[in-house]
Formats: sequence, structure tokens, C-alpha cells
Amino acid sequence: MLRLDYLSPLPPVRSGISDYSMDLLPFLARQADVRVLRLPGQPVADEVAAVWHPLGAERAGEDGRLPLYHLGNNRYHEGVLALALERAGVVVLHDLFLHHLLLDVTMGHAEFYEYKARLTADHGWIGRAAALAKRWNAYGTAPIFELPARRRVLRRQRGVLVHSAWGAETIREEDPEIRVREIPMGIPLPPPADEAEGFALRDRLGIPRDVPLLGAFGFQTPIKRTEIAIRALASSGLERVHLLVVGEASPGLDLLGEARRAGVAARVKIAGFLPFEEFGAAISATDLCLNLRYPTAGETSASLLRVLAAGRPAIVSDYAQFADLPREIAVRVPVGDDEGVREEEAIASELRRLLANPERLQEMATAARRHVAENHDPERAARAIVEACEELATLEPPGDAPADPPHPSSLTWARFPGSITIEGAEGPWSEGERRTLSIRLKNEGFARWLAGERGPGGLAVVIKLFSLETADGDVGEDLLVGRPWLALPRDLEPGEEFTWQTTLRRPIGPVRLRIEPHLFGGLGFSRLGGPWWERNL
Repeated sequence: MLRLDYLSPLPPVRSGISDYSMDLLPFLARQADVRVLRLPGQPVADEVAAVWHPLGAERAGEDGRLPLYHLGNNRYHEGVLALALERAGVVVLHDLFLHHLLLDVTMGHAEFYEYKARLTADHGWIGRAAALAKRWNAYGTAPIFELPARRRVLRRQRGVLVHSAWGAETIREEDPEIRVREIPMGIPLPPPADEAEGFALRDRLGIPRDVPLLGAFGFQTPIKRTEIAIRALASSGLERVHLLVVGEASPGLDLLGEARRAGVAARVKIAGFLPFEEFGAAISATDLCLNLRYPTAGETSASLLRVLAAGRPAIVSDYAQFADLPREIAVRVPVGDDEGVREEEAIASELRRLLANPERLQEMATAARRHVAENHDPERAARAIVEACEELATLEPPGDAPADPPHPSSLTWARFPGSITIEGAEGPWSEGERRTLSIRLKNEGFARWLAGERGPGGLAVVIKLFSLETADGDVGEDLLVGRPWLALPRDLEPGEEFTWQTTLRRPIGPVRLRIEPHLFGGLGFSRLGGPWWERNL
């Protein structure tokens, strides 16, 4: 029998993965020898300890057992990450992006150099460049959702399990050496939404029983798009629609303030965190749920699956992992401004359409429960985990390998070391004599030099011929003004070179010949650390 060491946050930790583990463990223990381990510094509820008797995490992998790491994108998984980097096992990757976790375990402890080292290991020069901004307290979100910070930990595992086809394909495309398997997320099918429980919760929260009620569930951050949904409530035809928001909010997220600015504060109820036992009542209180997401850390939303399992349809973003959901249970809306349709307007339009059609909502509700029952049964999920782990347990991890991202281009880089060699300009060069010049340019820098046809950032060689007006050699006008530049016909990678042939007639009188690469829309290379050539004729 497969022997597993189970590592995950556990109750009372306020984590969706903690709740998920409590759902999964009984089914997993029927099919494998499961030993639950306690993460360093995290409490375990007495009722959980009484059933699972957790041991210290330092025992992970002893006696040939296979560590099964449940890895998410927040500080609760610091202990999981540390052990997974140290001991090979199988990772259940709940979030494809782990950059928030990386920030928590490094910058959260004022460890900038460790942050830079880890991000460089995962993303090469791009990671190093992105890390430098954090040194000066620049906390933009672009690197967090562009650099997943997962390469090293995944390459140290025997295999990786994810909950969506989109997630599996994303990892395979990024690194074909990582063994990834798609498994269903196990969600027990609860009783159907209880109308009486829902009405009781509405009464307690002061929400009228006869109004359409939307629900937004889970930890609230800007990427959940709840602010946009609130603004949609101000649209025509939605004057009676209310919104219930359940879940803690990230610092700085002012949903109630957004509701006041939109003029809908009386119809928005911020319930905050609710105990798990009240979660079902909150779902029962709603008619339709919102689960919007952009950008995404790639997670499969357990809160969304619980909503669907209870028989509540949803509106989701038409993006990433949500493409796995059948349209019969989840209506998709565009993100941002897609083909002239604003996200806020698209949400309002779908709300008007669905709330005006109770029969359609009921059909979606029935299909939603059926979908979860057929595709997310915990016993089936546990069996898929065991089968994947049995396949992967004896395989060796790919191991560490340097990240090899594409070189930056001349559109974004600022230094262009290289060499330029001119043949055919040797003296003596008689006045009026026409010659063929050979211009050889070599890229000796780090950035890729773009072809001239690419526009800004593209490269061309500029030939200038200045008259020398005085004996002191003062430079006069350029005699070749208007002559076409010699555009680089293809991208030039670091270490590559290209040679042009061009003809030039030597004018009468003293002149200075200057040949220099330029960037379209930018400067000459002489001001960017790059090569140029000149000679008096």
C-alpha cells in the first residue's frame, strides 16, 4: 500500500486548503497509509489532532514514505515550501503562482538578498531585474503575476498534481521535464441549498427576503474584481439587486467605500469571515454567485466549487482556468475592455438576463450540482491522487537547472557593447573615387538587437559624411543627409554578427566619415555603450 506523509495547513488555520484537507483526508486514508504531519509554528485543532494524531514535520519522508505537499500562495505554506525544497515528494499545486508566498518568506522577514537569489534561480536575469525594485520598496503587482516563482520547487519534486487542464498545460509548456498530472479537486456534495437557512441568514444580516441576492465568496483582493461587480449594481434594471460579500478583505481594499461612491451602499452587505458551518447558509441565501478573477494565480477555486455543489450557478471571468467550466453552469464575462465590451457592462447585462429568467437559473443550478457530483467526488479525487503518486513515487526529480529566459531586446535594454569593422575605407582614397564598403557589426552584449523593420528598438547603420570646413577640423554639414539607413534585416542575437555591403563616392575636399548603429526611435550606439567608427579622409 502507498505510504504518504500529508503536509498541509490544518484547522484552525483560516485557509481554503485547510478546509479542503479535512474533506479529502478521510477518503485518502481509505486508499493509502496516510500519516498527517504538523507544520512548524502552526496550531492544530484538538478535534483534528484527536482523529489524525499529527507528528512533527521533520519526519517527512522517513522510512521511504512519500511526502505529499499541499502548496498554496500565502504565508500559511511557508513550512510546506521549506520541506518541499529540501525533500523530494509530490506537490499538489493549488496555486500556479507562488510569488506572494515567496515575498512572505523573504521580504516579509526583510530578507531582500534571499528574495533576489530565489527569484533569480526561478527566472534568471528577469527575476534578478524584477527583484531590484523591491529593494526600494516598489511593490507593483506586474512581477507578482508574471513571474510565478515555482521552477525550483517543482523541479525538486517527483511529480506535480494540479486541479485544471489549463494548469497542467501551462506547466508542461513552461518546463517539459516536470511531470504534471491533472486531478479533480474533491468537494463533498452538500445537501441542496436550504431556503429556510438562507432566509434566516438574510434576516440576521438585514437583507430583505424578496430581493435578488448575489454572493461573492472567499478572501477578497483586488484581483477578485468585486469592486467592478459593485459598480455594475448601479446599472439600469438592477435597482433591487443586493450583494453579499463573505470573506476577509486584503488591506487597503475598501469595498464599502466603493459601494458608497457607486450609490449602492444600502444594497451591499460586507459580512467578513464566516465560520465554515455558516458558509452553507450564506450560499443558500443567494440566487446567483460571482467568481471573477484577473489576473490569476492559477488556482482552482474551492469556494466556487462549493457554491456550485450547493446548486448555485455563477458568473465567472472568461480567462485562464475558468475555461474548464462548462457554460451550462457558469456564464463567462470578458475581462477589462474586450472588443469594445466593458467588463462592468457585461456583468450588468448578464445579471439582467439571468435574474429575469428563473427557469434558466434553475436549470443551471441543477447542472451545477450534477457537475460537482460527477467530476469532484472526493473518493474519485483521492483515487486519482493515489494512482498518480504510485506512478511518480519511484521517479527521480528533474533537479535544479539554471533558468534560461529569452534575452532582453534592444527595445527595452540600454547598453549595447559590440564591435564594428569597416573594410574598403583604407587610404589613400582619391577625391571622386567610388568604393564598396564592407560593414561588419557584431553583437557582444546581453540584449538581442532587433531587426530594423520592428520599428522602435529596431537597428540600422547610419553613414554620415561631414565636410571639414576649416584647417582646425571643425565639422560642417552632413553631405549624406537623406541617404537611406542600412536597416538590420534580422534580429541579431548575442555573439552573432552581420555584414552589409554599400557603395560610397569620396567627395572633393577634406571630410570625416562616420558609421554608427542607431536605434529607430532612439539614440546612436555611441551614447549607449555601443560601437561606432570614424575617420578623416
